[in-house]
Amino acid sequence: MDTVKNTVGENFGGVAQGLSTHQFKLSDVPDLSGKVAVVTGGSEGIGYGSIHTLLDHNISKVYILSISEEVVKGAKGSIAKDLGEEAVNKTKWITCDLADWKHVKEVAEEIKKDTDRIDILINNAGRGIMTYELTDYGVDRHMAVNHMGHVVLTSHLLPLMKKTAEKGGNTVRIVNLASNAHQGAPSDTKFESLEELNQDLGPNPQYGRSKLAAILYARYFTRKVTEAGHPNLIMNAVHPGLVSTKQSKQHIHEPFPILGYGVSVVMEPFKKSQFEGCVSSMFAATKTDKGGQYICPPAVPEAGSCMAQDDALADRLMELTRKTVMDKTKKDSVDHGCPVDVSH
Repeated sequence: MDTVKNTVGENFGGVAQGLSTHQFKLSDVPDLSGKVAVVTGGSEGIGYGSIHTLLDHNISKVYILSISEEVVKGAKGSIAKDLGEEAVNKTKWITCDLADWKHVKEVAEEIKKDTDRIDILINNAGRGIMTYELTDYGVDRHMAVNHMGHVVLTSHLLPLMKKTAEKGGNTVRIVNLASNAHQGAPSDTKFESLEELNQDLGPNPQYGRSKLAAILYARYFTRKVTEAGHPNLIMNAVHPGLVSTKQSKQHIHEPFPILGYGVSVVMEPFKKSQFEGCVSSMFAATKTDKGGQYICPPAVPEAGSCMAQDDALADRLMELTRKTVMDKTKKDSVDHGCPVDVSH
């Protein structure tokens, strides 16, 4: 019975969330005075819900990485209306395309020069359920944005996060946006070559594989960083549930022009709001003291699929990530010390 309750509570909005065995509300977020956060995709959807919540709980500074200046302006206006200009002044908005790994590195360096600490990193931005496409680097866009871009960002911010974690017993928390859709990753996923990544699997498997990577990355990080001498630096993956966002209302029609209405229209009354959708992210970003988890809303630790628990698969994923980023950015990034190997 608990499994059924959790499944309903994890995925749907409103009273459904109260069914889950592990409860957490945005009002449970602790006071964040003095802390600094970085959120990718923070100008809309779940990311906006996250930054709004952080600001509402007195975070001192939030760096918000977004690809759209127009959307950023709208988000600023909403924050000013809800929380006041003082809250807007605590934000710094930086244009960042996670598919452009050279620029991601530059953004990370800009952040490190601007602050002496990072307490929270939420790897939230992502490509939704859409058709196959290659980036300018010649890499599947789902994996390049949802996983590899965030690895580059995290790796470059890691030295500062380590220093923050060493100050007075601070817990530094990193959150990867995953999804129960990771269960749709192809069963023959090996993460052995770029050729494998660049197969056109179809919208759902393509997306699911990138979300599987988010969980594997968190578990790899836990073994290689947290358990290897940095106990106060933790990474978890989260499932947000079915949330009313641009991805579920508009982007879904790119791969499914007609069938997409099942998600965009029929399911709309059952979806979570952007604030309900960020609850698991906020729990992982502000409360939990354990890393390597897959956390479903509101705060339910789940095992994930068998592949999501496969350490050997995680090792191959991260080795392929390192090799791909190095090969594709050698002139611009690696020769200047791109620290993609998180164990360093």
